[in-house]
Amino acid sequence: MADVISFRGTVEWSGENPGISLKDTPDGPFVAAASFFRIMLSPHGRGHALMLMMSPQDANPPAERGNFCFTDNEKLARYLASDFVSYFGAWKDTPGLKNMIYRPLDSVAASGDPGSTYSETVKAAEFTVTLEWKRLGKAFCFALPPDKSATGKHWMPSTFVPCAEASITVNGRALPGKPAPREMAGHKITTAFLAFSETWIRA
Repeated sequence: MADVISFRGTVEWSGENPGISLKDTPDGPFVAAASFFRIMLSPHGRGHALMLMMSPQDANPPAERGNFCFTDNEKLARYLASDFVSYFGAWKDTPGLKNMIYRPLDSVAASGDPGSTYSETVKAAEFTVTLEWKRLGKAFCFALPPDKSATGKHWMPSTFVPCAEASITVNGRALPGKPAPREMAGHKITTAFLAFSETWIRA
């Protein structure tokens, strides 16, 4: 019988969490970021959340350049923001996350093929936001131990699909910036990626 890989701890959520974080220059600050969640299991049930920062470094931008969370489960979204997203590299300590405005979403739809081009489109009142990932690479599966995870408290088994090109479009307008190079589990990827079968287990 094959050995069983078992993660000790409490499963806190499981689902999908693709993201796009954009910079004007590879060593500069993030100028836009989007983190999308499709959650199947959590202490607050199922739900979707799109956390969108059009002005990460601005605490009170105008609405057309605002920082929003569009969700169909606000309790879940606030939990994800406070306990997880606040530790993510592009989001940590940003005024945009701290003052994010929560709005109900009207619809969410995925399209495309993770083997080539993939997108998520969220509609909420006057906003239509499309996240698009292009030039997708070969998927890989890994499990970060707690000391290597963003929170420092969780195991994180996940399947990632690297992406060379990505965009965030709000009401037909593409936000500035491009994905920047990064490394994940020994793979050279960028700050735009698909993350499927992602589970966060408190150690």
